[in-house]
Amino acid sequence: MEKTVAIVNSELVLESDFKELQKRIGKPGLIDESLLFDSSVDSLKSNRKAQLNYLIDEKILQSEVKRLNLTVTNDRVDSEIKDMAKRNNVSEEQLLEIIKGQGLNPTEYRAFLKESIEKRSLMDSEIISKLRIADEDALNEYLKTSPSSRPSIDEFSVSHIFFNPKKGGAEAAMKRAETALGKLRAGENFENLAQQFSEDPNFSSGGSLGSFKSGEFLPEIEEAISNLKVNETTQIVKSRMGYHIVKLTGKKLTTDPKFEARKEAIKAQLMEASFKRQLKNWLQSKREESSIRINE
Repeated sequence: MEKTVAIVNSELVLESDFKELQKRIGKPGLIDESLLFDSSVDSLKSNRKAQLNYLIDEKILQSEVKRLNLTVTNDRVDSEIKDMAKRNNVSEEQLLEIIKGQGLNPTEYRAFLKESIEKRSLMDSEIISKLRIADEDALNEYLKTSPSSRPSIDEFSVSHIFFNPKKGGAEAAMKRAETALGKLRAGENFENLAQQFSEDPNFSSGGSLGSFKSGEFLPEIEEAISNLKVNETTQIVKSRMGYHIVKLTGKKLTTDPKFEARKEAIKAQLMEASFKRQLKNWLQSKREESSIRINE
C-alpha cells in the first residue's frame, strides 16, 4: 500500500506525488514559481521539505478551488489551447507538437493547464482583485531607485525674437538685436517687435516657440529663462543658431517624462511583489484554517 506522506483537509499527499513532482521539475513551465517563496526550481529538486511544502500548498489551492466551485471543464481547457495557438500564430496541432518537443506529454499538459486556469481564477478572486497600486506608489519607487530624479519638472512656454547671423554676419545680427532690445526696454510691445525684427519663420505668431520641458530645448535659452517670471524677457542670448531675445509667456510644473515612460513598468513590478507577499500571507492563513497532518 502506498505511503501517505500528509493529509491536507481531505486531500492526500502520496509518495507518488513526490515522484510526479520530480518529473515536473525537469520540464519547463510545469512548476508554479509563485509558490516558491524561499527556494528556486533548482533547489526544489533535492529539498524534500521544500517539496512537501510545495505539495501542501498545491493541495490547499485545490481545496479552495473546489470550495469556491471554480473547477473548469474540458471545454474551457480546449478554449485555452485554441487561444494559445492563436496568440503564437500556430495551429492547435503545431502547438501540441511544440509541447511534445519540450518533453511534455499532451495529457499531462492538459491536466496542468486545467489546474493553472483554476488557480488563476482563484488568485483573481482572492488576491489580485484586491490589490491596488497607485501612481503615487510608482512615483515613490521611482524616486527611491533614482534618487537624483525629481517627481516634477518645469514646463515653459516661450516666444523669441531671432536674429540670424547668416544675414549679413554675426556683427550685423548683434546690432539688430541691440536695436530691438532698446525698443523693448523703451516699452514697445514684444509681439510687435517680433513681427518687425524676427528672422524666424514663426515671427507672424508673435515669435511663439510653443512649450517645452526642462532638458528639451536649447540649453542657452533654458539657462536664460530659468529665473524669469512670466512675461519677463531676457537680455540678448547667443546660441549655436544665432541671437535671441526671449520672453517667458508661461511656466508650470509637470510630471517628469522619464517617470511617465517607466510608470507602467514600475507599477507592474510593484504589483508582482505585492501579489507574492499577499499570496504568502493568504496561504499561511489557509494553512492555519486547514487540517494538516504530516506523517514524516
